[in-house]
Amino acid sequence: MGRRRAPELYRAPFPLYALQVDPSTGLLIAAGGGGAAKTGIKNGVHFLQLERINGRLSASLLHSHDTETRATMNLALAGDILAAGQDAHCQLLRFQAHQQKGNKAEKAGSKEQGPRQRKGAAPAEKKCGGGAETQHEGLELRVENLQAVQTDFSSDPLQKVVCFNHDNTLLATGGTDGYVRVWKVPSLEKVLEFKAHEGEIEDLALGPDGKLVTVGRDLKASVWQKNQLVTQLHWQENGPTFSSTPYRYQACRFGQVPDQPAGLRLFTVQIPHKRLRQPPPCYLTAWDGSNFLPLRTKSCGHEVISCLNVSESGTFLGLGTVTGSVAIYIAFSLQCLYYVREAHGIVVTDVAFLPEKGRGPELLGSHETALFSVAVDSRCQLHLLPSRRSVPVWLLLLLCVGLIVVTILLLQSAFPGFL
Repeated sequence: MGRRRAPELYRAPFPLYALQVDPSTGLLIAAGGGGAAKTGIKNGVHFLQLERINGRLSASLLHSHDTETRATMNLALAGDILAAGQDAHCQLLRFQAHQQKGNKAEKAGSKEQGPRQRKGAAPAEKKCGGGAETQHEGLELRVENLQAVQTDFSSDPLQKVVCFNHDNTLLATGGTDGYVRVWKVPSLEKVLEFKAHEGEIEDLALGPDGKLVTVGRDLKASVWQKNQLVTQLHWQENGPTFSSTPYRYQACRFGQVPDQPAGLRLFTVQIPHKRLRQPPPCYLTAWDGSNFLPLRTKSCGHEVISCLNVSESGTFLGLGTVTGSVAIYIAFSLQCLYYVREAHGIVVTDVAFLPEKGRGPELLGSHETALFSVAVDSRCQLHLLPSRRSVPVWLLLLLCVGLIVVTILLLQSAFPGFL
């Protein structure tokens, strides 16, 4: 039996590092690049139009936004605003997509569709007020640069993570200098700055109650209320590991509790701090989102986890590894539902779920969820989780009643006068 393969949705002309999906328009936004090195590899943010064609999900290039000499390493999405981590800076972008009307839409381009940029007439693109506008098959997209600010000040500065708060009025950044900085949106006026870790910040997550979780290379995971330390996560002390094997937190994400509007979970990934010839397993842990006590932890294999994401409803977790594998777990039990070994063959840099609102259900079709993954190999892949078959309760009850009746009849025939 051959190895399972994930379909390739799109291939960019540069390495891909970050990924977002806009629920309202169904746009898949992939970003990356070759950086400032004069290698001829471009830097950009690609906006892909997702469509269902003959019952299958397809993506085509709608707009390419040139980021000049800066590769985008991380992305966060808030409505029509993108926060892009580019070297030591955070660049805000605004994109606006709307349908063309009348005959204008019919003349907007070729009708040919495919997994990459459509062939035939190229989309009409024109510069417009510091940005660019693309018209393509009835959909217009305009992208403009907003504010930019330096967010990291180490000797080798790099912004490693960015995220918005629950109402999209603030964004938080972290990088190699170990400082968390919080900025107003869209002015990027700094409102908070504090030292969170000794060394690099690997990831951070903002909860709906304003609490901020940070994980760093110093093996610590901390919970903050503004710049005040609330608590630290204690996994290594009680986890299923040996004291001689130090672990560090690689990623953290908040997620809703399905069917509990006020419920909140925190999910973290723990990986070995040092590479060993015989690598110990990595772990996935769910924490209570109010008191930050561990609820359950499970091994997620010996491949080192590189990225983590949570579906919109908090039902599923998506994982990528440094060896290119992709997996989908159920958040409640931390059970693996889907796994493709070495789907990319090189480090998976980001994963993102298809939103469950907006155009998400229309694009998902009959599948339970869809996960997108990008990697340094320039490819964006699609991972579909088929709907799990379940037996209705009424059918189970009917089967139980039937089994009881058959048992009684068998006993009556074998032992006359039993009843």
